Formats: sequence, C-alpha cells, structure tokens
Amino acid sequence: MGGGIDRNRILMLDDETLGKECTFESFKGSGNGGQKRNKTSSAVRVRHLPSGVTAEDAAERSWFRNRANALQKLRLKVALLYREEPVLLPRTVCALDHADYPLWRAILLDAVAANGYEPRPAAEFLGTTPSALVKLFHRDKELWEVINRNRLALGKPALRV
Repeated sequence: MGGGIDRNRILMLDDETLGKECTFESFKGSGNGGQKRNKTSSAVRVRHLPSGVTAEDAAERSWFRNRANALQKLRLKVALLYREEPVLLPRTVCALDHADYPLWRAILLDAVAANGYEPRPAAEFLGTTPSALVKLFHRDKELWEVINRNRLALGKPALRV
C-alpha cells in the first residue's frame, strides 16, 4: 500500500490529535473478566478515517486505556501497511513498547522492502549486520510474519533465526 496519507505524520501524532482523525465504537468485550466485562462496553474499535485502517482493544476494564491501546495498535498497523522511500533509522534499536516504535518499525520495513526483503543489503543500508537485523525482525511477531509473507510471495525462502 502507499500514497494518499502522510504515514510518518500519523505515526508521530499524540493520542488526542490522532483521535480527532478517527471514529470510535464501544462494545462489550468477550472472554475472561467477570461481571465488569460482561456488563460494560469498555472495549474499543477505532477507525482512522483518512486511511481506513481499523484496530481494537478489549484487554483492560477501562474504556480510556482500551482507547489508548487501540490507537497504538492502529499506529502499528499503519506502520506495516504503508511504505515510503527508505531513510536511515534514527537509532539502531527501539523498545517494542516505546512511543516511537511504530515509526521506527515503519522505517525499518521501508528499508527491507526497498531491498527485496533481503536482510544483507537492507543491513548494509541501515549500518548493521544481517544477523542483528534478522533478530530485530524476530522480536516483533507481526513484523516477522509480514517480512516472511513478502519473501514467500517473491519466491524466496522464509527467514530463520
């Protein structure tokens, strides 16, 4: 996917600003959680209007925490779906739960996609080693799956750790 949205701007927006570009739907979560979960509509589904990307969260008993979690999941999806011209990473590693991780993830995937999902040239571009790059992919299950799905679509074998 590409074009039409300013991916990096979306990934850097705070929750309040991003929320203004979204619609929110509350619903009752399912599964464990007892009476509170079964009686209240604390689960949240968010749709980013310009991109159409949706995400949801029902992990917490609080609607506000589920809203924040759903917005973070939305950012992570946008990072996987939209490609831009590759640029250097602002730093070589970023924690999965860091606020900058969605943008970092997107930039990492841009470099890999631009290099045919091959770790060696992507690592050279990013200034790291292929094995370090593969370890960065592997720690993020969704990123790992996207990279391997694209490799398989190109007739390449899946990466292994």
